[in-house]
Amino acid sequence: MEKKKVAIPLVCHGHSRPVVDLFYSPVTPDGYFLISASKDTNPMLRNGETGDWIGTFQGHKGAVWSCCLDKNALRAASASADFSAKVWDALTGDELHSFEHKHIVRTCAFSEDTHLLLTGGMEKTLRVYDMNRPDAAPRELDKSPGSVRTAAWLHSDQTILSSCTDMGGVRLWDVRTGKIVQTLETKASVTSAEVSQDGRFITTADGSSVKFWDANHFGLVKSYDMPCNVESASLEPKSGSKFVAGGEDLWVHLFDFFTGEEITCNKGHHGPVHCVRFAPGGESYASGSEDGTIRIWQLSPPNADDNEAANGKPTAGLNEVTTKIEGFHIPKEGQTEG
Repeated sequence: MEKKKVAIPLVCHGHSRPVVDLFYSPVTPDGYFLISASKDTNPMLRNGETGDWIGTFQGHKGAVWSCCLDKNALRAASASADFSAKVWDALTGDELHSFEHKHIVRTCAFSEDTHLLLTGGMEKTLRVYDMNRPDAAPRELDKSPGSVRTAAWLHSDQTILSSCTDMGGVRLWDVRTGKIVQTLETKASVTSAEVSQDGRFITTADGSSVKFWDANHFGLVKSYDMPCNVESASLEPKSGSKFVAGGEDLWVHLFDFFTGEEITCNKGHHGPVHCVRFAPGGESYASGSEDGTIRIWQLSPPNADDNEAANGKPTAGLNEVTTKIEGFHIPKEGQTEG
C-alpha cells in the first residue's frame, strides 16, 4: 500500500492563548488576507497565502470570539467578551468604532455590500449596525430563542442565519421583517455555519456531524458522521468537491464531499481544533487551535518527501515579517495615540 505523504503546514505563531475563529477575505488586488480571533484579546491580520503576520489590532479587554474582514479587506471587525464589537481600519490598525453591548459578543459579520455589520451573543439579540451612520442606534431583530453562537449573511444581504450555543438548529431571518422564517433542524448545537463562496450551500458542524444544506431551498443535501465531535467545517470554494473539519481529536480532516470518505488526516496541533477555513482560491486551508497556533495546509502537498522538508518545519512567525507591510501602525509600549 502506498505510503501517504505527510503534509507539512505553515505554522503561524503569535497568539498566546487559544485561536477560536478564522476568516479569509475574498481575493483583492493586493492578494487575500486571514484574520484570527483569540482568547488573548488581540485579533491578528496575516497574508492569507504565506501566513506572514501583518499587524495586531489592540484595544479589546477580553477574549475575542469572532473576527471578519469586509470584501475589500479594508476594514476588520471583532466580537469580544468585553461586551463590545469593534471595527478597525485594516490598513493602519486603528480602531474606527466600538459598539457597546450588555453582554459577551460571540459573532460579527460584514454584509456583502460592506455597509452593515451584524453582531450577536449572550444577550440573545441580533443587531445590525449601519457603517454609514455608526453613531445611530442599531436595528435589532426579534429576540433569538437562545444565546447567539454564529451569524452570517445570505441572499445578497436579504437573509441572516444564526445558531445558538444552547440549542440545535440554524435559524433563517428575513432582514426586512426581522423575523425567523425557517429553522434547519440539527440534534446538537451548531458551532460553525459557513455560506459557500458561490452562495449555493450552507455548511454546518453540530456535535459529531457535518451537514450541507441547499442555501436557496434549505433542504439537507449531505450529512456525514465524523470520527469525533467537530467544532468547525469548511467547503472547498472552487469545485466544492472537498471539505475540511476539525475538532476535539486535535486533527484536521479532509473529506470527499460526494462520498464522505476521508482523504487526508493532518496531525500537528497540540490541542483541540476550534476553527477551519478554506482560502478563497481553494488551494489551502487554515486551522486554529487551543494550542494558540494557526496552521495553513496545502490542499495538494508538494512532492518534496525529502527529510529536509520534514525537519525544516516552515513557520510564519512575528520576527521576520514585522517590517514587510508598510502602513500598519502599531503603538509602541507606553505610547498613547493622539
